[in-house]
Amino acid sequence: MEVQKLKVRLPSGKEVGLVEALSFCYDISDTDFQVLLALVNYGEKTEDDLASSLRLSKASVNRSVNKLISTGFIERVKDQNSKGGRPRYIYRALDADTLASKIAKDFEYCAKLFGEITPAEIKKSTH
Repeated sequence: MEVQKLKVRLPSGKEVGLVEALSFCYDISDTDFQVLLALVNYGEKTEDDLASSLRLSKASVNRSVNKLISTGFIERVKDQNSKGGRPRYIYRALDADTLASKIAKDFEYCAKLFGEITPAEIKKSTH
């Protein structure tokens, strides 16, 4: 099953996909998700490579890689073949097992936090 088609049925009956869940928990956009999938599936790439293969502007790719770095989904390493001038960077995603484990752990943590809501907090929030 493709990860984009993966859906979970919530207690309300609403179906939520992985991209929507990542958006809620990490503020990941569709573009961020496409950049992440490209790095997971095709290995490390430069911003130029990503922009070209995904047909996105370099500015969009730059925003996405910075977001994905801040979430801990990808890392930036200096290109050792970069000569003079501005350093060139290569981006690589966590391996799929580590990424899935991180997401599961983070979702579990969020569920735990919401699971600790007390009746007093619910009553206080309605006044």
